[in-house]
Amino acid sequence: MFKQTFRLLGALFLVLGVASFASAQLLPEEIARLGNDLTPLGAEKAGNADGTIPPWTGGLTAPPAGYQKGDHHPDPFADDAILFTITAENMGQHADKLTVGHKAMLETYPSFHMNVYPTRRSAAVPQRIYEATREVAATARLVNDGDGVAGAVVGIPFPIPKSGIEVIWNHLLRFRGEAAQRRIAQAAVTRGGNYTLVQFKEEYFLLYAKEGITEEELGNRILFFKQEVTAPARLAGEILLVHETLDQVREPRSAWVYNPGQRRVRRAPNVAYDNPGTASDGIRTNDQFDMFNGATDRYNWELVGKKEIYVPYNSYKLHSNRLKYSDILTPLHVNPEHLRYELHRVWVVDATLKDGARHLYKRRTFYVDEDSWQILAVDIYDNRDQLWRVSEGHVINYYEVPTLWTTLEVHTDLQSGRYLAVGLNNESTMFNFDVRPSLSDFAPGALRRGGTR
Repeated sequence: MFKQTFRLLGALFLVLGVASFASAQLLPEEIARLGNDLTPLGAEKAGNADGTIPPWTGGLTAPPAGYQKGDHHPDPFADDAILFTITAENMGQHADKLTVGHKAMLETYPSFHMNVYPTRRSAAVPQRIYEATREVAATARLVNDGDGVAGAVVGIPFPIPKSGIEVIWNHLLRFRGEAAQRRIAQAAVTRGGNYTLVQFKEEYFLLYAKEGITEEELGNRILFFKQEVTAPARLAGEILLVHETLDQVREPRSAWVYNPGQRRVRRAPNVAYDNPGTASDGIRTNDQFDMFNGATDRYNWELVGKKEIYVPYNSYKLHSNRLKYSDILTPLHVNPEHLRYELHRVWVVDATLKDGARHLYKRRTFYVDEDSWQILAVDIYDNRDQLWRVSEGHVINYYEVPTLWTTLEVHTDLQSGRYLAVGLNNESTMFNFDVRPSLSDFAPGALRRGGTR
């Protein structure tokens, strides 16, 4: 019944989603570039002119020797030496390859620095995602003034983007496996370095990427997300459930919360936009999770272009289970000795708040990896046009899938001297990408059955 309902919703969405946005579908000669001078996902296959960015040769598609599923991921680039370190003193030499946010971090915190390593273009996805991307490149289109997508399933919808909103949709619909289960911790760190760990059990079902799924079967749903707080005791047992939609203006995301004290499931319409994220001490908005998620309708999205930028990448050192959380969580910012930055080409998208729209953030500048469509960094401005927060997505290739995804998100508040670290997993079990959930596992009725007092 649950699946049948989604199919009916999908049919209705296909019929109704006819309002178009000013975007043209790719021409055959453009699509022919995929897998030739462009990678199958649309990045420039060649390296840069001076050789500091190498060619893409397929990325990491197999684990290193000795790796077993369930392990923390050994660093395939552990022998790489630091090329140089960027500090407040020498940042002028590298200014053209730094984000506004990283310049501000270097200027604001003398203890912060950026260790730059050789560039490794490790991003990869399964062959079926490459094939689906080539297929949907001919049919994908924006609908409802760019706030929805039609004609696409499984693959990256806009591998040769013509607008900022297309780049953001590529991030929202990028491949992260079909399903995953993970246990992570979150820490809202005070200026003095104090924090309380909040621990979560999270489950994802990325319906959009499910092998063999059709657009009709999506039912305007692209993913399901369930998050249970497991610690501290005062928060334990609360469960959040989200059904993410492909067009959140036509049909906003559905969300429910289970409260263990009341043993009740209730609707949670505020799990969206700039409402505070779960147990984040107000340092993160709901739409900052996963670097950006949810509806796109409150911003104008300008495609600035592509730049070579130093970004967090191949962060296996930060991911290591040899580290304790206390090794990472230092005052003012995470410990920079465990971070890895590389030079990569990124799409730059500038999002400015629409006239009459409301959001805590008046402007956001996104830096999106050309190889994976993962957002790697964000500069965030307040309503006075002052830089307020800086977000980083520290990524690794989960090579058993394979997929490039964050191992830690860090949201730094420059005005308060605080930051939020989301996704700490050094002291927990590793992600399980082999889970095979059913739609019924993400029905609202399942919350109460799974809840504990």
